[in-house]
Amino acid sequence: MNKFNLLKSLAPGFLPLIIFVMADSIWGVKVGLIVAVISGIIELIFSYIKEKIVDKFILLDVGMIVALGVVSIIFNNPIYFKLKPAFIEMIFCVLLGISAFSSMNIMYIMSKRYMKNIEFNEEQLTQMKKSLKGLFFIFLIHTGLIIYSAFFMSEGAWAFISGGLFYIFFALYFIFEVLKNRLNQKSWVNKYKDEEWFDIVDHSGKIKGRAPRSICHSNPEMMHPVVHLHIIDSRDRIFLQKRSMKKQIQPGKWDTAIGGHVSSGENIEDALKREAEEELGLTEFKASFIAKYVWKTEIESELVFMFYSKYENRITINKEEIDDGVFWKIKKIKESIGKDIFTPNFEFEFEILLKEIFKILK
Repeated sequence: MNKFNLLKSLAPGFLPLIIFVMADSIWGVKVGLIVAVISGIIELIFSYIKEKIVDKFILLDVGMIVALGVVSIIFNNPIYFKLKPAFIEMIFCVLLGISAFSSMNIMYIMSKRYMKNIEFNEEQLTQMKKSLKGLFFIFLIHTGLIIYSAFFMSEGAWAFISGGLFYIFFALYFIFEVLKNRLNQKSWVNKYKDEEWFDIVDHSGKIKGRAPRSICHSNPEMMHPVVHLHIIDSRDRIFLQKRSMKKQIQPGKWDTAIGGHVSSGENIEDALKREAEEELGLTEFKASFIAKYVWKTEIESELVFMFYSKYENRITINKEEIDDGVFWKIKKIKESIGKDIFTPNFEFEFEILLKEIFKILK
């Protein structure tokens, strides 16, 4: 999650406090307090109607506003006015510090609260903690400068430090992070430049990014597309390939006739034709779509596009890709299911073939 999205996800919980700061600077403490409390009550009511729960974060925010407002009224003093931005930033420092340096990630909890579908894996949570640490030190340094300027510097210097300097700090930090991420990305791309790259997709097939083969095959969160083609002859026999013993996954097992990854930037149809020609020498065939499903293991996740083809022409096995290939009768496959002869993926697809193509139910 980048810094913009992080702040965007947290903003609703701090909305009354933000309104108080803005209203206070325009109309004064009393009006600002009234406006902010009213906005907090409205937000509480809206949240309750929508979620059927009382939002504790909004309650906490309104409580902080009342405390700040009361202190402002009691200590009607110029020095307090100067220190007020520091008090507000201290609150953010505490929240950021707890989230960044302890096991209780308050910011992540708030993100989940206001972005309903957000779920982070361990890698993303680690990256979020790094971002929170950076934001914590920005707020901490800026808070310290506000306090120092309130006591030891001129009115103009205090005004600049408490206002514009924060945005300069944040902009510099943002630029630094962007440059660092680009350098890291460039280094990462160079490291894997000799590998085949796959598109990273969601369940619908929409592309979200790209990554090298070794990364995709070691991270189940990086779902990538693959194509499978089942070849059926006129006698309703199914052609199966015997996976090479050199394969990392399921070596020596009988599997779908043709299966392979879709390279980054390649469409499904082209990938299917390429794999068919590489593995079995098929150049002229008509493929029909059967199903699309997610196949997830401990090491990877695939979005499988499953096809079949009625085929009678010559099949030429590529010994560099597979060890063997023969046509199997449906009866023989049924008798061999569950005996560690086939890949689990093929056994799953065989049930789909029976139901969708052969119309044979178990």
